[in-house]
Amino acid sequence: MSTSITPVLPPAKLPGPNEPCWCGSGTKYKKCHRGEDSQARAPVPASRRVKQGVVSPRRPVPPHIPRPDYAETGRPGPGVKGDPATRLERMRRACRAAAEVLQVTGAALRPGVTTDAIDAIAHEEYIRRGGYPSTLNYHGFPKSLCTSVNEVILHGIPDSRPLEDGDIVNLDITIYLDGMHGDCSATFPVGKIDSASEQLLRVTRECMMLGIEAIRPGLPINVIGRAIEAHASRYGYGVVRSYCGHGIGEVFHLEPQVCHYFDPRATDIIEEGMFFTVEPMLTMGSIQHQDWDDDWTVVTADGRRSAQFEHTIHVTRDGAEILTRLEG
Repeated sequence: MSTSITPVLPPAKLPGPNEPCWCGSGTKYKKCHRGEDSQARAPVPASRRVKQGVVSPRRPVPPHIPRPDYAETGRPGPGVKGDPATRLERMRRACRAAAEVLQVTGAALRPGVTTDAIDAIAHEEYIRRGGYPSTLNYHGFPKSLCTSVNEVILHGIPDSRPLEDGDIVNLDITIYLDGMHGDCSATFPVGKIDSASEQLLRVTRECMMLGIEAIRPGLPINVIGRAIEAHASRYGYGVVRSYCGHGIGEVFHLEPQVCHYFDPRATDIIEEGMFFTVEPMLTMGSIQHQDWDDDWTVVTADGRRSAQFEHTIHVTRDGAEILTRLEG
C-alpha cells in the first residue's frame, strides 16, 4: 500500500505564522493556509449536524435461528462453548458471513435511502445465512447493525433519516453463526463526497491495515496502536481513545482490549490463536465525544466527521489472518 500521497489536510501541529506553509508552496503560513485552516477546524454548527430520526420497532428473528444468550434478556453472559476442535473453522464461517452482509448492505447505499432500510436489508441477509444479528438486543440495542453517519463515531441507531449526497456512513456488521460472532465494519461514501472526506476514508482504512500488519505473536498488543497513531498523525487526524477493539468468539466482547493509539501500559502479549478486532476510529478534529440521549449514539464534540474500518483477525504463527476479508 502506498502512503506517500501528500495530505490535503493540515498536520496536527501547525506552522508558526512566519514559517513556511505545510502545503509545500514556500509561502509563509500566514499568507497561505492559515485562514483556511482556522475555518476548517471550527466546530460544525448545530444546524448542519446529523439529526435523530424515528426508530422503527425491533425486527423479529425466526424461531429456528440459533440465538446468543442475551437475545431475550438483553444481558450477555459467558456464552456457550462449542467444540474446540472446530472453533477456528466456525469462526471463519461467521466472519465470512459478516463480510458478505457488509458487502451487500454497502452496495445498497445511495442518497435518499434511510438507515432503517439498510437495517432491514442487513436483518434479512443475516437470517438468509442462518445467523442472528449480534447487535439485536445486546444490552438493549434495538437494531441489527449500527449505522454511523458523518460525525457519529459509532453505535448509530438506524432510523428514518434519509442519507444525503455527500454523507459518509459506517456500517458495523456482526453476525452470530455456528456459535461464534463475526464482526466487521467499513465507512462508505454516499453519492459524491468531498476530497477531505475521501482522504479520511482512505487513511482510516490504511491505519487499520497497518495495525493488522504489526501483529506478531510475542509482541505487546500496543504495537497495533503505535502503527495506527503514527500514520493518522501524519494527516493531522485524531484517534479516538474512548473506544477500542476487542477479543471476540463465543462471546461478542472479550479480552484483550485493543487500543488504537500507543498506550505504553498496554503490554499484554499477543498470542497465537487469539481472535480480536482491529477497528480504528479517526476524526477530522477533536477526539472528544458527546453521547446522545438514546444511550447509544456517540458523536464528535465539534461535529466534524469521523470514520472507522474494522476486521476480525486470527493470530497465526507469523502474523494475522484477516477473517472478515472476502477474497477476489
